[in-house]
Amino acid sequence: SRPASVTERIKMTAEPASEQEKSIRDSVRKLCASFPGEYWRDCDRQRRYPSEFVGELTKSGWLSLLIPERYGGSGLALNEACWVMEEIHRSGCNGGAAHAQMYTMGTVLRHGSEAQKEEFLPKIASGELRLQAFGVSEPDSGTDTLSLKTTARRDGDEYIIKGTKLWTSRAEHSDLLLLLARTGDESTPRRSALSTFLVDLRDAKRQGDAFSIQPIETMINHSTCQIFFDDLRIPARSLIGIEGDGFKYILSSMNAERILIASECLGDARFFLDRATAYAREREVFGRPIGQNQGIQFPLAQAYASTEAASLMVQAAAALYAANEDCGPQANMAKYLASEASWAAGEAAMQALGGFAFATAFDVERKWREARLYRTAPISSNLILTHLAEKVLGLPRSF
Repeated sequence: SRPASVTERIKMTAEPASEQEKSIRDSVRKLCASFPGEYWRDCDRQRRYPSEFVGELTKSGWLSLLIPERYGGSGLALNEACWVMEEIHRSGCNGGAAHAQMYTMGTVLRHGSEAQKEEFLPKIASGELRLQAFGVSEPDSGTDTLSLKTTARRDGDEYIIKGTKLWTSRAEHSDLLLLLARTGDESTPRRSALSTFLVDLRDAKRQGDAFSIQPIETMINHSTCQIFFDDLRIPARSLIGIEGDGFKYILSSMNAERILIASECLGDARFFLDRATAYAREREVFGRPIGQNQGIQFPLAQAYASTEAASLMVQAAAALYAANEDCGPQANMAKYLASEASWAAGEAAMQALGGFAFATAFDVERKWREARLYRTAPISSNLILTHLAEKVLGLPRSF
């Protein structure tokens, strides 16, 4: 039978931007103008966390965008968050230092207790607390989330956490950690064996050897870490929702993560296209602008077309997520299309700028390195294709 269209529930139109969208994008653009390329190059050289930038995002209310107004936030939807992240990246900045606070928020908002929301959300909205760390991946499980080994064992009014998390970015700069751990035993069905916790890292650090963080140096300044839990004790009230439902909750956060990162990729693609087309119009070789040559034009035009197509899928995915509907295929396609578009735009920009693309002062090489991450993380392009082949097209599972 014919596969159903995964966009059929969404009215796909290219409507003009609303006044609200224009206002949000303009405000974010103005904020980012205070953090030019030199700021990011300095952070990159020193492997320094952009605390000043994150502080301004917090002060301006952008990181509390998804928090309801009664808890001190703006009460907006994922659509608006996507505009923010796209504009940050188009401006040459990097939202990776702060984006987790948006995509982890859905788990707390949708499944957290009222007590948890009242305790943490106002402090997150004000900037008193940072929720920037997401503990899922492990050395031996990676994308195979259901095989993770970190355990959370109930002991009276506490849980005891034991295990290791890998690629947990921003853990050194976060007060709270959204953690996925195994609470079931071998007899528990795989999808009912995991639970989600909101861990107070300030308390964890006071428990000495029970908790430690090891930074990992990478090709980009992403503040990523490995975390070790050695019988860390956390209050039982740290559990989010129902024990055993953690995998279901995390899937929702993963969808939000993929949609937001897709928006960042759109911003990166537009950054590359802005820089490359401006350079191609001005740079003259053999007495004519290099942008007059089809060898320069075609890759840029192809990247532009791919970016615009990806943008429509991001809109569709964000709309479904905001309506609390299933959006797994759309979230995955948005991330796939946008990350491929940003990489194509980055490659075209590197070729258009020639030797100048490798000069740090142009910021293209930095953004090119950053853009490459999202063809691999938080899920690789190939795994998205296998998901679509199996879950949407009905083909046999390949692994």
